[in-house]
Amino acid sequence: MSSQPRPRPGGRSARVQQSVHQAVRELEGELGRGALTVPLVAKRAGVTPSTIYRRWGDMQELLSDVAVERLRPETAPADLGSLRADLEAWAVQFLEEMSSAAGRAYIRDALAGDPDGSNSGQCSAYAAEQVGVILARAGERDEPVPALDVVMDHVVAPMMYRILFRPGLLEADYATALVDTALTRLMPLR
Repeated sequence: MSSQPRPRPGGRSARVQQSVHQAVRELEGELGRGALTVPLVAKRAGVTPSTIYRRWGDMQELLSDVAVERLRPETAPADLGSLRADLEAWAVQFLEEMSSAAGRAYIRDALAGDPDGSNSGQCSAYAAEQVGVILARAGERDEPVPALDVVMDHVVAPMMYRILFRPGLLEADYATALVDTALTRLMPLR
């Protein structure tokens, strides 16, 4: 996103963002990514090109914003009754979604149009929020829980590295092994 402050959610600003995002998704599906231009998106969205330039800066920053929105989780993590089960299920699902062709494309877009780091920070916040829900539920069940940063650094970060730089080495067993390490070797003693 551009370094300008983000507009407040709701109202006209939210409607503009929604219509522009929808236009990008529709045009990308109809014409392909290479055909996308700011004037084309603006026309489909019913806004002026200057609105897009003012809010997003350029096409790459707009694609980045759309990608971040697509990476937002739609549901809370599954509650399977234990920290290990919840965290393993979430990690496997995260790995599958993020390592898919669409997931990797969204990650690349989110990072490519992110001059100030706010989009990558938002993506990290999405994962941290999901992990936080899992850890909070486990704490309510009086299970010992690792710190949020332990899970982010030892489960999420290695998966993201593999997704971005070694995509051929991704299996569910990898995600569950990372969870096992976080829960057995990195847990503080109670």
